[in-house]
Amino acid sequence: MHADRANRVALAVVGLVLLGLGCTGLLLGAGVFGGSAAHRTLVDNTVVRFAIAQRNWLWPVAAVIAVVVALLALRWLHAVLFSTGRLAGIRVAGEPGAGRTTLISAALRDAVSGEIEQCHGVRSARTRVEGDPGAPRLAVTVHADRDADLAGLRHNIEQHALAHARHALDAPHLPIQLDLTTARRGGPRVA
Repeated sequence: MHADRANRVALAVVGLVLLGLGCTGLLLGAGVFGGSAAHRTLVDNTVVRFAIAQRNWLWPVAAVIAVVVALLALRWLHAVLFSTGRLAGIRVAGEPGAGRTTLISAALRDAVSGEIEQCHGVRSARTRVEGDPGAPRLAVTVHADRDADLAGLRHNIEQHALAHARHALDAPHLPIQLDLTTARRGGPRVA
């Protein structure tokens, strides 16, 4: 979803910054910016002299900033690797006092995908149930034949499979993201 795109953009920006710094260092060492810059030592500048003069407070602040950055990086890594946003179960609204009903999200996922795959012109369908148990949302990706009537197919999916999902969850305003794509190559469909 959007988190994947944001991760790719952030990593691309960091990669470009590091690439730029590396290229600048190589150009400095090669003497492109002048011979005096190429032979200057790395620690012979005003920034390093300032850091040495302020060592009583600067290094503890730098350490705190480094710990905060490391914790944010660990949180990001955990979110990317371990949390999918997918649900194991969905709470189904019911009458007060009647108890709590939980629908296994895999059952809903398989039912929606199976019903969509029965539509004429559909090669495959994939459904993800995301969000939290009290407020789920569906992300449906449908791969259709190249010559399929996408408007008619969309209407058919919305009126049948997605309407059945909303009815099963007793959630008439269930947010559903429907992505229709067409196959790149034609050819016979293998079932």
